Amino acid sequence: MRVARYWAQWRENPVREVLAGMVGTFALIPEVIAFSYVAGVPPAVSLFASFVISVSIALFGGRPGMISGAAGSVALIVAPLVHSHGLQYMLVATLLAGVLQIVFGLCKLHVAMRFVSREVKTGFVNALAILIFAAQLPQMLGVDWHTYLLIALGLVIIYLLPRVVSFIPSPLVCIVVLTTIVALHPMPVAQVSDLGELPSGLPSLVWPSVPWNWETLLTVAPYALAMAVVGLLESLMTAEVVQNATDSRTSPRMECTGQGISNIAVGLFGGIAGCGMVGQTVGNLRYGGAGRLSTFTAGAFLLVLMVVLHDYVAMVPMAALVATMIMVSVSTFDWSSLKGLVIAPKLSSLVMVATVAVTIITKDLAAGVAVGVLLSGIIFAWQAMKRVRITHQREGDSDVYMVAGQLFFASSDMLREAIDVRTDARRVVIDIRHAVVHDITMVSALDDIVARLQRHGVTVEVRGTSTLKHGMLDRYARSDVFDIKE
Repeated sequence: MRVARYWAQWRENPVREVLAGMVGTFALIPEVIAFSYVAGVPPAVSLFASFVISVSIALFGGRPGMISGAAGSVALIVAPLVHSHGLQYMLVATLLAGVLQIVFGLCKLHVAMRFVSREVKTGFVNALAILIFAAQLPQMLGVDWHTYLLIALGLVIIYLLPRVVSFIPSPLVCIVVLTTIVALHPMPVAQVSDLGELPSGLPSLVWPSVPWNWETLLTVAPYALAMAVVGLLESLMTAEVVQNATDSRTSPRMECTGQGISNIAVGLFGGIAGCGMVGQTVGNLRYGGAGRLSTFTAGAFLLVLMVVLHDYVAMVPMAALVATMIMVSVSTFDWSSLKGLVIAPKLSSLVMVATVAVTIITKDLAAGVAVGVLLSGIIFAWQAMKRVRITHQREGDSDVYMVAGQLFFASSDMLREAIDVRTDARRVVIDIRHAVVHDITMVSALDDIVARLQRHGVTVEVRGTSTLKHGMLDRYARSDVFDIKE
């Protein structure tokens, strides 16, 4: 069944998939070249890496329709290593990052994505859309009016052509038309060749020329770990965008191992590590690329462009690529989230805004997501703590405390403050039948309360200590008053 589904992901609507993948290729070129300068490596390193990743992930990845390439977040991580130790050490880090990603996949560490809230995911997508648009600004500032005219014409083609012809992706038509115009009527506009020297040959297998010892491993290990984690984070977030857009299932474990295999292949071909790219993926989806063939085409066509059509690619005006990326930016942004800022709970909106703000300030998607997840956790803990209820009543010579809610580190002090350990009662009952003990901090708090009461000569009874709800008490509670029941 799985094999049949896998092959079906290659065969569905091949013409549409190929055309959508070609759009993804042109969306890759400017961003990948720009990221190569961020990392401090030649453009060929990032372009060949994107070719290898796309082809490999099409074969081994768990999310059809997702475009992967040399991404900016990984470039930011590896830049200090390249600047301090050179390209060869970066290749070792890429290989190690791939190995770590395979290990993460086999160990099912992708389940950590369940801790990323909807607000963080929305902030991630919106921040990416803003960064994509911001990346186009250098091509639109301080330029001749010809550039603005070409961008405007490109946007007209991109948005109006689908109303007439939907078979051919309009960004592809935009690139061809604008390139033809510039070729026939030369004008002072930037072209792809201005971004840097493009490769003209095939990639070849390489082996990093470094001392293979513990010192090298210790040097690259922190960078490799960061690359592996950030790469998987972006890839799984991108996979979820595809999943929501196509109403299809993703195999996170397969995606993790697929990214690992791809990055090992990239390292062996002298490239920089990469991951899923949301902007290019959204463009691919927009024009019907939801299978593995579109992903494969994005990489394979990139190689064709670099090797066979090298001179023609160099002539493509940047205005055509800017228009394409503006469309991708607008499509990526979740415009309904703006309405949500007004009607959603303020704390939820705060998480989304914080994710966007940190990402834009740092230009690091992983940093934004990390802050968003941390803030979501703090807000969840605060709300859970507020729902803890502790009531007290006197029954003869006994103090009875009824405790309800989630008992964990944030609510431990509430319990300490609520129970009077200097009571004049001869007996204290702590009833936790309607509560759940979650962590060692609360177990320690209960132990401490019981011990202090006993020092004052008070008899203590803790009710409702069933292992079904309070298994940690059975394992960690030190006091003999905890009568744990199965």
